Formats: sequence, structure tokens, C-alpha cells
Amino acid sequence: MYTMKDLYDLDHTLAGDYLRQFTYPWEALKGIKEFILELGPTLDPEEYEQVSENVWVHKTAKVFPTAYLGAPCIIGPNTEVRHGAFIRSAALVGEDCVVGNSVELKNVILFDHVQTPHYNYVGDSILGYYSHMGAGSITSNVKSDKKLVVVRDGEEKIETGVKKFGAMLGDHVEVGCNAVLNPGTVIGRYCRVYPTSCVRGVLPEASIWKNDGTVVQIKEEK
Repeated sequence: MYTMKDLYDLDHTLAGDYLRQFTYPWEALKGIKEFILELGPTLDPEEYEQVSENVWVHKTAKVFPTAYLGAPCIIGPNTEVRHGAFIRSAALVGEDCVVGNSVELKNVILFDHVQTPHYNYVGDSILGYYSHMGAGSITSNVKSDKKLVVVRDGEEKIETGVKKFGAMLGDHVEVGCNAVLNPGTVIGRYCRVYPTSCVRGVLPEASIWKNDGTVVQIKEEK
């Protein structure tokens, strides 16, 4: 339900081989920066331009003048990094993504076709193929008591061993506007989160998280 293979199609990111090393996706968080530093110099210079030290941007990507690209980061093909975006550091952004107005990224992997288009904070997180963050939705990546993050699935508790851990979004996840994903949130493929929700724990594949925390399965369309 929450292993790497449960959540992600690893053919849709340059980090596929890196991520395959791990059973649980949060195990990859500690090494994202080092992975990008290793991957960047191997990128084809015919396709990627090194615009500053340890910052690589695909030649088909569009980076607006007021966006900030902090090292290390990689911006993939046909991706837009819009006005006022703040890529703080350690971000691998895939193909055909949107990093929008006032969005901040830090220590993240965005698979291909991910959208974070408006006022999002995404930190210490992995967003799967075709996942989408609604306007104002954020990942909260540090507990208020500053203790190590635990993933909770009902009565089961999984110790992650990390202090900073936002959310793992599986492929094709839709997060509604102004939702907050608490530290250690794991959302299965094809899930939907209602706007203004406060989400924690594990959301099983093809589920809906409603505003009051109720979880229901998505009914198949006939």
C-alpha cells in the first residue's frame, strides 16, 4: 500500500534507478541532493543547459525571469517555472511540469506531468506521475514537537527515522485547494483529497479523503 512499487511508475522520472534502491519512498529523502549532484553532469549538453553552478535546465523548459533556481536542481523538458517560483534547493522536476506563482520546492522529486501551479509549499516530498496540488495546498514537513516522523496506517506505526518528511503522493493524485498534508502523509494512486482538508496517515489507493476525515472508495464509472 505504501511501498515504492505500490505508489509509483518509476519509468516516469529521471530518478527511476535511484528510487528502485528503496522499499519505502521516504527512504530516498536523505539522498536527493547527492543524487541530483551526481545526475546533473551526466545529462546530455545538447538537451540541458547548465545555467549556473549545479543547476541544469532543459532547453525546451520555460523559466520566467523572476523565478529562483537554487542549487542543485534539474528542470525537465517542456516544464514551466513561473513568475515568483522559489526552488530553494535539491529539486528534480520532471517533464511537462508546472511550478507556479509563489510555489516553493525543497528536497523534492516531481515525476513527469506534475502540477504545483499556485501558492504551494512542497518540501521533503515525492509527487508521482500526473499528480496535482490545488491552489494553496501544502506539505507540512516537520512535526510541531520536532520528533521523528511516524507513518500511521490505522493501528500500525512505521518509524521513518527522519525528522523532515512531508508527503508521498502516488501517481494520479488530486489534492484540493488549501489542503494541508501533515508530516508522514502517504497517498495512494488515483486518490482525491477534498479542498481545505487536513490529511494525515495513509490513504489507500483509489480513495477520497473528505473534509471531516471520512475516507470512501472511489466508485468505478459504468
